[in-house]
Amino acid sequence: MRITLMECGRTKDAFIREGVELFRKRVERYVPFRIETLPDLKTTRSMTMKEVQEGEAAQVLKKLKPKDFLMLLDERGSEYNSISFAEYLNSLEGSVSHLVFAIGGPYGFARELYQRANAKLALSRLTFSHQMVRLIFMEQLYRAFTILKGEPYHHH
Repeated sequence: MRITLMECGRTKDAFIREGVELFRKRVERYVPFRIETLPDLKTTRSMTMKEVQEGEAAQVLKKLKPKDFLMLLDERGSEYNSISFAEYLNSLEGSVSHLVFAIGGPYGFARELYQRANAKLALSRLTFSHQMVRLIFMEQLYRAFTILKGEPYHHH
């Protein structure tokens, strides 16, 4: 299984970019992994929230292949602890060849992406900025692989 993290817009804060890069390198040791950053939409100041969501959704949908398993990082998604998230990832192995995690922009996802999604994942019941979610998700993805490999990063 290969994994892609698709994010809408570039990461603005250097500390987040550095943290994401650190965990990207670590995750690549376990699975073919890449981050795809979709360009910021132009003229968002004159667009409604719905127009921004739809513009971002169009970018995501254009990149997806029909068999891609799309998991939205969404506050209304399924919640896991770190061990159960690792087990969930492991359960997809063999049936999913390309797992795509999507992080929306500041306004979240358009209806079209919810309709296309195979699953939704909530990192927490707390709300995080779409920028912070990138770093938190990357750390949890790395943690999941260390759990599956029985490595000491995760302490019970």
